[in-house]
Amino acid sequence: MKGHTDLKEKVSALRLDIQEHNYRYYVEDSPSISDSHYDVLFRELVDIESANPSLVTSDSPTQRVGGIPNDTFDQVTHSKPMLSLNNAFEESDLIAFDKRIKLDLGISSIKYSAEPKFDGLAVSLTYKKGLFVLGATRGDGYSGENVTHNLRTIKSIPLKLKTTGLPSHIEIRGEIIMYKNDFEQLNKNQSKEQLKVFANPRNAAAGSLRQLDPKITATRPLRFLAYSIEFIGSDKKLISHEEGLELLKSLRVPTTKLSSTVNDVEGLISYYKKITDLRPTLPFDIDGVVYKVNSLNHQDELGFVSRAPRWAIAHKFAAEEVESEIMGIDVQVGRTGAITPVARLKPATVSGARVTNATLHNEGELRRKDVHIGDFVIIRRAGDVVPEVVSVIKSKRPDSLVPFKMPTNCPVCDSKLVREEGGAVLRCLAGNMCSAQKKQSIMHFVSRKAMDIDGLGEKIIDQLIENEIISDVSDLYFLEINQLLSLDRFAEKSAQNLIDSINKSKQTTFPRFLYALGIRGVGESTARDLAKEFGTIQSLMNQTIDKLSDIKDIGPTVSSFTYEFFKARTNRDLIEKLSKGGVTYPVQVEKKVKLVHEIHAKTFVLTGTLPTLKRDEAKEIIMQHGGKVASSVSKKTSYLLAGKDAGSKLETAHSMNVEVIKEQDLINWIKG
Repeated sequence: MKGHTDLKEKVSALRLDIQEHNYRYYVEDSPSISDSHYDVLFRELVDIESANPSLVTSDSPTQRVGGIPNDTFDQVTHSKPMLSLNNAFEESDLIAFDKRIKLDLGISSIKYSAEPKFDGLAVSLTYKKGLFVLGATRGDGYSGENVTHNLRTIKSIPLKLKTTGLPSHIEIRGEIIMYKNDFEQLNKNQSKEQLKVFANPRNAAAGSLRQLDPKITATRPLRFLAYSIEFIGSDKKLISHEEGLELLKSLRVPTTKLSSTVNDVEGLISYYKKITDLRPTLPFDIDGVVYKVNSLNHQDELGFVSRAPRWAIAHKFAAEEVESEIMGIDVQVGRTGAITPVARLKPATVSGARVTNATLHNEGELRRKDVHIGDFVIIRRAGDVVPEVVSVIKSKRPDSLVPFKMPTNCPVCDSKLVREEGGAVLRCLAGNMCSAQKKQSIMHFVSRKAMDIDGLGEKIIDQLIENEIISDVSDLYFLEINQLLSLDRFAEKSAQNLIDSINKSKQTTFPRFLYALGIRGVGESTARDLAKEFGTIQSLMNQTIDKLSDIKDIGPTVSSFTYEFFKARTNRDLIEKLSKGGVTYPVQVEKKVKLVHEIHAKTFVLTGTLPTLKRDEAKEIIMQHGGKVASSVSKKTSYLLAGKDAGSKLETAHSMNVEVIKEQDLINWIKG
């Protein structure tokens, strides 16, 4: 018995020693022992655990080597949305951001937390009772992929935290990145083994993390840098973003040493210049700077708009611009029939990626930029993603070049192209009778943010359409394995995998299903708004344009597109066929709440820290009981709901004779 206890203590000491060396090597970049010495320690631990399996625990360093390969990644719903940030490109954008923040909060000076914007892959890490139990990608912001096994292989991610005195449920968010020198070495190894060479560190990091076999991920030089921590389901709260970063450091979670707390817009501009100067010397890629209101109470008060927090902004670096030559101009037919001119370029490398095509957006842009075939042009990757033509180098234009003529008929189905009144876009109105639109609508339907049917790529969709196996998306749910086996590139296993993936997609959510239908103007955010408002597709199909227009952030144009989509008999038949094919989603039954006289049709403004309710909870209560919530006090304000540290909104309310209430007043009204 004593021998077992001694062995257990030996294992514990080895783990602590190895974890300390991992921290020094992967986080501090200052190893204290040689690689060979580290290998001896690690091998000793492996040998002891191999001989004594009962001593193996999930947080042991030996458990980072990767588990059993996955067939696919399960979806994980985030405890709080991982929303994208609005962008700033000029100092004027920062000045406007700072002015709005101060105006909304009713203050004259404010602290911001500033940090580099890592060019990697955003992930969330969940710890329970100190143990790392779940890791997920950002995905669409509301749900992501479960990549826990892959994240466990990354040595800079702690498998166990010393959380004494902290809540048992903690979520840490950050970025998976790859250092530049590690990326270069990886590509050398890939080239040597005649494997795929990656375009840039971000692509390498994303591809490495999404490997179905964690053992492959374990061989890739990935690192993690955290940028936030949150307590889930706990009354214990952090005061500021800065405090959260300090807590992460104390927990030995890797964070950037470049974060800083600055004052007002002058501090933002100064920090941006500092990071811009440092950028060439950094070991990793960054594509800008992120600014966040430092006070978490102020963040809560500011809230969100659409898909982005109102308390944060990303200040992007200017996109890299290079010269290329236009070898030709093609036109593409999009999912909604829009005709897009695309420049075929002499290959050029932009921001680490090889570019051969660039969008010209529409005919109006093509004419405004005066682009001719044969022109020398400046190109860039818009937002570091989509290549676009910025301008023509007129001094290099030969006299023989003539303007490009847009087609009058669809290049795919030969239908007459139509320019909508007041629009810059030519459009083919043939719908699914146009094979290009049919293909694009199917590709949209099966995409990751929509129905997420893995393994159904462009070439397979082409085969299914060409062989008349499918004519629309509903046919996918009636596919049989023998139909797939008759096509090229399919064997028994690959065919069954695709059938399994299609069957799995049948269980979806209403917002995903709505987005997948491809209604013009209905993106992910609008789909969520519509789903939340109406609950079922049957309810939505029977709405009037006026009712659709009443929904926040949905204007008359999108309302009209939505109404016309559901009015069409072919779309109603498609939805019915999808239902018969087994596509379903959980219906959220809205809890009927009694309208309260003091709340119904009244406008509330919230300020300060409430005693028990979070600001979002208070807003939800007010809206559920028929009230509205505004961001600033005005003549239309019925009540100011004030908590601790109310600020200037309280003074404004007094000056305008707006009634001020407390949280308990709200609760008493609801109780009747």
